Amino acid sequence: MSLTMSPDVVFRELDGEAVLLDLGTGTYFGLNPVGTRIWQLIGAGREQIEIVNDLAAEYDAAPSTIAADVTRLIGELKARRLIKDP
Repeated sequence: MSLTMSPDVVFRELDGEAVLLDLGTGTYFGLNPVGTRIWQLIGAGREQIEIVNDLAAEYDAAPSTIAADVTRLIGELKARRLIKDP
């Protein structure tokens, strides 16, 4: 199942990094370049395992490290209600 972005979130990218603004709470959330890529893949409708596979193909890191990082960021985005399960 793909993740869904909250309709109340505005995304802006600048020089490979991004800022998310939750219009409902007025809270900003910053993403580094890898986090920005994860956000883009979520927006493209990719499932979590697909995101891990895509990043493993793009970055020189152990798949287990990538999986842990993706899981952690997705958990944080869900906790802040910036994304949700469909």
